[in-house]
Amino acid sequence: MSTQSTPGIDDAGTTDHPSRSDGFVRGISGVIGGPLGDHATALDRPAGQERRFWTAVRIVLALACLTLALHWVQKSPCQDGAWQNNTQYTRFCYTDVLALYYAEGLNEGKVPYRDHPVEYPVLTGYFMGALGLPVHALGEGDPSINQGQWFYNLNALVLGALAVATVAVILALRRRRPWDAALFALAPALVLTATVNWDLLAIGLAAFGLLAWARKRPAVAGVLLGLAGAAKLWPLFILGPILVLALRAARLRAALIAVGSAIAALVLVNLHPALAYRENWDRFFELNSTRPIDWGTLWYIGRYLDGKVGGDPARLGPFEWLNVNIPTLNTISYALFGLACLGVAVLALRAPRRPRLAQLAFLVVAAFLIFSKVWSQQFVLWLLPLVVLARPKWGAILAWQFAEVCYFVAFYGELLGAATSRPVFPEGVFVLAATLRLTTVVVLCVLIVREILHPELDAVRATYPDDPDGGVLDGAQDVSWRERWRHLRAVVTQAARRLTRRPGARRVRAGRLRLRRSPVG
Repeated sequence: MSTQSTPGIDDAGTTDHPSRSDGFVRGISGVIGGPLGDHATALDRPAGQERRFWTAVRIVLALACLTLALHWVQKSPCQDGAWQNNTQYTRFCYTDVLALYYAEGLNEGKVPYRDHPVEYPVLTGYFMGALGLPVHALGEGDPSINQGQWFYNLNALVLGALAVATVAVILALRRRRPWDAALFALAPALVLTATVNWDLLAIGLAAFGLLAWARKRPAVAGVLLGLAGAAKLWPLFILGPILVLALRAARLRAALIAVGSAIAALVLVNLHPALAYRENWDRFFELNSTRPIDWGTLWYIGRYLDGKVGGDPARLGPFEWLNVNIPTLNTISYALFGLACLGVAVLALRAPRRPRLAQLAFLVVAAFLIFSKVWSQQFVLWLLPLVVLARPKWGAILAWQFAEVCYFVAFYGELLGAATSRPVFPEGVFVLAATLRLTTVVVLCVLIVREILHPELDAVRATYPDDPDGGVLDGAQDVSWRERWRHLRAVVTQAARRLTRRPGARRVRAGRLRLRRSPVG
């Protein structure tokens, strides 16, 4: 099936308005008078030659800045580093950025990997050093400054800029659907977790990688995704959907260029520390291979159920046994993720219409989180841009964000209880919040799979003819995998028949027949 691009695809007149197209927003809009009227002058649809400053794009970018400002205020009680009486938990303001400035030796001028092992991938370690070492040098010259606070605020500024850039990328990818980006800009998870860790570094790089792929620059896309993978590993998972979709669309060359350049960028960033400071560089892999079951994961929920279902307290339940046998836990976790990826690949090849890249990318990253033994509070940020691009429907995303807020509150209660040895909530409350979060992510996956199998339900395809993120895949010929396989088999069969019909082939067959009939002397 071939899809042609439409002239004027980004014209203002074709802009999607959620109050008309999204059932949830349309229902809520009744509070303020109902959906946008046919004769209304929208902010992104000026009347005649009239120009308005507050277009949809500028509003969304302003909302992103407001959200990040609220996040900075929410984290302000912890910025001085004087965490007395568990302030970091009672005020919900803990951040690794401030804690690791001291734990990683940056306050002593230690260079990551050279002088100290780092528990993160290389580009994140370099990023920490690039911002931390100048702050340390400044503090050496002026002992009156609070180095930790300066370091946090500098990180908040850079990470906030990356978050705004991610919103800008979503707007660039959805010029006909600018209000989709508001799902990222207004997300409660962004308010609560934007600077808990350095995840926005990988998110920003991955977003630009998707934009480069959409702009048909596979080499640039691969480099950016490789750099993002050198900051956090999950952006590398996006390469799998690119390969599978390229296989279905017969565009393998572009996909292989992207994968090759991603591997090259990843190797180049890791090469020096891996060779020069192997033991310190290996800390990330060692930590992840030896970590037990972490809070809030599927496996943690299973451990809780072990304690409720098991009749003999002296006998370990299956999940508790896995927590002791870490290598087996690792194997099962990776195997389940691998099976999920295989399922996504089969879905992509057998779907009635080629899925969109963002749909498969969300499914793969979500599967990794669902089966992982670690699911930190800020990992929600990984899914945010992907779900906005994959399924920009407000109702399900807001339900998921509500579950994330519930988990955030329960998680800090768990932290405070561990710090004071006095439980804030019963353990069942935390497990319930973790289950709710897990369930909403699974529901999002189910809804996306449903729209892959029924493309007419896809909101993005109601606005765009094919896949605006697809790059070389957008508008490419789409033939189902089975039809392509039948065609290839037919071509091979016909070629073989032509070969056997050639005069030379007949003489060879006749000669072989005479040899078989001749007596053995």
